[in-house]
Amino acid sequence: RRNEMGEKFGIRVTGSGREAADGADIVVLAVKPQVYEQAVGELKDAVSKDCVVISIAPGKTVKWLTELFGRELKLVRCMPNTPALVLEGCTGVCRNELVSDEEFAQVLKLLNSFGKAYEVEEKQMDAVVAVSGSSPAYVFMLIEAMADAAVAEGLPRPKAYEFAAQAVLGSARMVLETGKHPGELKDMVCSPAGTTIEAVQVLEERGLRAAVMEAMRVCAERSREL
Repeated sequence: RRNEMGEKFGIRVTGSGREAADGADIVVLAVKPQVYEQAVGELKDAVSKDCVVISIAPGKTVKWLTELFGRELKLVRCMPNTPALVLEGCTGVCRNELVSDEEFAQVLKLLNSFGKAYEVEEKQMDAVVAVSGSSPAYVFMLIEAMADAAVAEGLPRPKAYEFAAQAVLGSARMVLETGKHPGELKDMVCSPAGTTIEAVQVLEERGLRAAVMEAMRVCAERSREL
């Protein structure tokens, strides 16, 4: 399968992490947090002092990574999300003091190639996990629920998914492009005694805001535990 991937994308493939890291300018650690120690143990001796190591994992701090490698390194932490698969990703990124501005610009160029990347302080990375890294799952649940309700009202399922997904996409673009507060945009949809305010009232009564905020709180808490 490695050879197939190499031929398909025109890249060099190797049989080990150590071999891949040997001589690399940038090493991206894109494995689950639970196997980080194993992955780093395999390649750490092959990583040169001039190499920039990009870590993609919740909860793994620069301090923890430095201790794992056993020496000072140029380290970057980032948290992308799955919309990167359609070039609409959002990535929070931070660096240690050894990464130069020029090197960091190269990292940002890489991360911006599949969406948008924003520099944050390391202490904010757990919040990034909750609001961006994990949030596509919340949005997919919302789209699924909206589509199910539309199907219950008689809309064919394929069309229901299209309507729900496009509504979410368009709403997101309005937030990003108009500069208006989300609450103001919501109020623009809610006519007095209209259909939308009836739906909004139910969402408020059922605790939508509180549920989302609590879900993100435990998400960030879990990120700190990993």
